[in-house]
Amino acid sequence: MHEEDMNSVNTLPGSLAKIQSTVQSPHNIEAEQQLLGAILLNNEVFDRISSIINSDHFFEPVHKRIFETSASRIGKNLLVSPVTLKTYFEDDEGLQELGGPAYLVKLQGSSISSFAAKDYAQMIYDLAVRRELILLGEEIALNAVDIQTDNGPDEQIVDAEQRLYNLSEGGKSQTGFQSFLSAVTDAVNAANLAYQRDGGLAGISTGLADIDKKLGGLHKSDLLIIAGRPSMGKTSLATNIAFNIAKSHKKGPLPDGSEGTINGGCVGFFSLEMSSEQLAARVLSEAAEVSSEQIRRGDMTETEFRRFVEAAKTLESCPLFIDDTPALPISQLSARARRLKRTHGLDVLIVDYLQLVRGTNSKDGRVNEVSEITQGLKAIAKELDIPVIALSQLSRQVENRDDKRPQLADLRESGSIEQDADVVMFVYREEYYREREKPSDHDLEGMLKWQQVMESVHGKAEIIIGKQRHGPIGSVELSFEGQFTRFGNLVKSYQKNIESDTIF
Repeated sequence: MHEEDMNSVNTLPGSLAKIQSTVQSPHNIEAEQQLLGAILLNNEVFDRISSIINSDHFFEPVHKRIFETSASRIGKNLLVSPVTLKTYFEDDEGLQELGGPAYLVKLQGSSISSFAAKDYAQMIYDLAVRRELILLGEEIALNAVDIQTDNGPDEQIVDAEQRLYNLSEGGKSQTGFQSFLSAVTDAVNAANLAYQRDGGLAGISTGLADIDKKLGGLHKSDLLIIAGRPSMGKTSLATNIAFNIAKSHKKGPLPDGSEGTINGGCVGFFSLEMSSEQLAARVLSEAAEVSSEQIRRGDMTETEFRRFVEAAKTLESCPLFIDDTPALPISQLSARARRLKRTHGLDVLIVDYLQLVRGTNSKDGRVNEVSEITQGLKAIAKELDIPVIALSQLSRQVENRDDKRPQLADLRESGSIEQDADVVMFVYREEYYREREKPSDHDLEGMLKWQQVMESVHGKAEIIIGKQRHGPIGSVELSFEGQFTRFGNLVKSYQKNIESDTIF
């Protein structure tokens, strides 16, 4: 490096310090005074602005403490006025510098109109976000200048994007602790949505009634693992769920008054094994009821092709987004999920499949790498407040048992999958194994028994719930149509009787 280039690098931190000294934190003390005065004058103002700002958005520390105390008292249905607040601030040094308790009276007297309170609150919020942006920008610049840091540019970009996303979501780059009251309010709102949603589910419906009944739908911040041996239909089940959720997507007013998803959802699908074209063909095969093999060969009748095209037109508006980038690192997967939620919205994330995601450091061994990936997926679920479904392979020890039904111990490469997951489901199709037990044509008795067994298991799949943090474990039977790679609700024998009675 040239000497002049070295000098320019050495002078950068000083330049940044100069920038920091010249950039002033944007704030508006008068707006803060007006808002606090309006609350002291009329406590009902607080209800109109509490969803916009909190105490952390105030620039003046004394104003922050006044707002905190006011919020606490109003939350208990107690009066907030200069007289009631005086007791809390008699020993407050910051308030003494501003004139003591008389300052509270001054705030109340200077309030012009309570109708402008919402505008003042929005202004205070916007200025607080600008201050956070300045701090974040300075920190990004300092980290970029410091070439001694262990974090490379890629890690710094991912970290900056994560913090920007958090800032855009909540106005603060760090959430920290929240009160139990806030957590209870969120739980009540979730229960209210479940009560209003079709079927009374607590989570998002998978479109498969028996699975929904067992799980209560897909819950926010949950990590769900769908595991199975090859050819069991893991990807088919994941695409079926993705399609069912996306096609039933509906927006409407939420309890807090904002606009959001009230049914179904926007789905992000990371397809690390199949291309987006292959995945789309599977979804179209299910929707059009044309076998994926026929679609691949182009061997369709005119009626089937017309059905195929109609299905494609219908699916154009479905909020299903596919990313088929191979061997994605978990950090990049997180960043892309955040970007999708910010730009298009994201209600469910699906990863196909877990063992094809890369960790940040593969030198620590495969077990540690898989552990990092599962922890990363769980972190995405909590950060974005969405259910994350990850597909996983099972070890070959399943094949060595007489009973081929998978167990938790069969999860491949790491116990962290079982540990970090909220739900673990196994896909098991007995038909697949029975087909390979076909006796020779000369064994007539064996062939008869085999045909009876095949008839009883044909077109059926078993979803074994091996772990569920919030509910019971057990098995669910589904129908499976191999030619369309489609799982469906299995019609029970008693339901058939009811249908026949209805007909006649």
